Amino acid sequence: MDQIKVLLVDDEERFLKTTAKLLQKKGFAVQTAGNGLEALDILKQESIHVTLLDVKMPIMDGLETLKIAKQRHPLVEMIMLTGHATVEAAMDGLKSGAFDYIMKPADIDELVLKIKDAHAKHLLQTQKRNELEKAKRD
Repeated sequence: MDQIKVLLVDDEERFLKTTAKLLQKKGFAVQTAGNGLEALDILKQESIHVTLLDVKMPIMDGLETLKIAKQRHPLVEMIMLTGHATVEAAMDGLKSGAFDYIMKPADIDELVLKIKDAHAKHLLQTQKRNELEKAKRD
């Protein structure tokens, strides 16, 4: 099976580097972005399966990034990360299409499970889309 491609988006450089290394050791192909604009640029250029997206960031916050990313790349699953969780932020993220929500600091094993679950949903959605396109052609 191909590697799961993960985009990790966070403005905290130490968290970004440490988490990226841990996820790479777990077998994921990881790219990083320091803000929402960088993330949208990477999503435009790369085939990403799952995005881990911090809620509180300068320039463009995670919820705004999520909404734009889901419009442009509906099959990419998004997991929201925050150290400032509120019920409202969690609900906004889920209503806007986030797959799930995780509090920082996230346990790496919990993060791995969530990424694998999100990837399974990504594969299912991609398969359904491909079947619909094939049915339209036939």
